[in-house]
Amino acid sequence: MPEKTVLCDVSEHVALVTLNRSRNGNVVDQALARDLLDTCLEINQDDDVYVAVITGAGEKAFCSGSQLDRLVQQGRSLGDAIDRLGDADVRYEVAAGVAAIEKPVIAAINGDALGQGLELALSCDIRIAAQTARLGFPQTTSGLMPMDGGTQRLPRLIGKGKALELILGGETISAEEAMIIGLVSQVVPQKDAIETAMALARNMATKAPIAMRYVKEAVNKGMDLTLDQGIRLEADLYFLIHTTADRTEGVRAFQEKRKPGFEGK
Repeated sequence: MPEKTVLCDVSEHVALVTLNRSRNGNVVDQALARDLLDTCLEINQDDDVYVAVITGAGEKAFCSGSQLDRLVQQGRSLGDAIDRLGDADVRYEVAAGVAAIEKPVIAAINGDALGQGLELALSCDIRIAAQTARLGFPQTTSGLMPMDGGTQRLPRLIGKGKALELILGGETISAEEAMIIGLVSQVVPQKDAIETAMALARNMATKAPIAMRYVKEAVNKGMDLTLDQGIRLEADLYFLIHTTADRTEGVRAFQEKRKPGFEGK
């Protein structure tokens, strides 16, 4: 039986998604892209999942890029690499599927996040990196460029100038530098990367799931709106929350001095 390329374990309203290709650096190929997209759709449809964590198997790589990037970096010409993969396998997206998850998504960057691997991390809402992780877009050194949202998501996160420096230069940076420029929010020892992300996810999972989804919608959509439009969106979502059973439960729990039992309704 072929090894599963993506594992998903749900516990305490948290889905732990693991890219399960540690022997080849968890690179993105057609099978992994397909399985990850299916997993993202399942998470969106599972009312028992409030938060998701994405990580890579092993200790060396979160995701070290795409199969195409790997072949070119190994010395194959771009044409030869494309011929080897076949037209259907040249470009497969993973970031869009992760970004479409309506619930909070945390990247536990347990190792290198390079090329498409960094694009995958950028599609998550929060990034926690191991001290040993390297991050970057090395594609320009091989005559390629990011193709899964990297040129769009990176400048929105760290600013145009620094994003261009990283992408055009093709260099990798340390986890510590990534935190300084705002690419990741925490840097922890390698052995603690997944558990730190899981602890944050479990804490989030005690909050009202509808409220968290609305917060994510307000922030993400608001980035592409004017300030006034964003404030109106926030107000609309705020009033919608008052129609939910979770809001009623939150008020009742406060009055009764107990922890709320949110159900996402």
